[in-house]
Amino acid sequence: MRPSLQGEQQMVTLPPTLAHLLSEVLGRLAQGEALAILPAGRELTTQEAADLLGVSRPFLIEKVLEAGRLPYRRVGKHRRIRLGDLLDYQQQDLEERQAAADELTREAQDMGLY
Repeated sequence: MRPSLQGEQQMVTLPPTLAHLLSEVLGRLAQGEALAILPAGRELTTQEAADLLGVSRPFLIEKVLEAGRLPYRRVGKHRRIRLGDLLDYQQQDLEERQAAADELTREAQDMGLY
């Protein structure tokens, strides 16, 4: 039986990916988490982007933006970052940190320290 939603005048059968997404959203809301749904093309301020990454605004500007690791555009004196680009960067950074941790673990095992 496929998941469906009943509206006032019709019933809609949900594709599996949407059913999974709704299940995830409802589960997080039930745990008291706050959620936001934003279009990937939305532009964020540097403070919003830093908050999303969990880093300081100066770190984001100096170590990420000015280092060319994340594209941005200027609006007057201000920088704007596309949400989609920020999420791509976040995923890439996570993968790089995981690879570095895996390498350290391998080296520790090779040296008999782990």
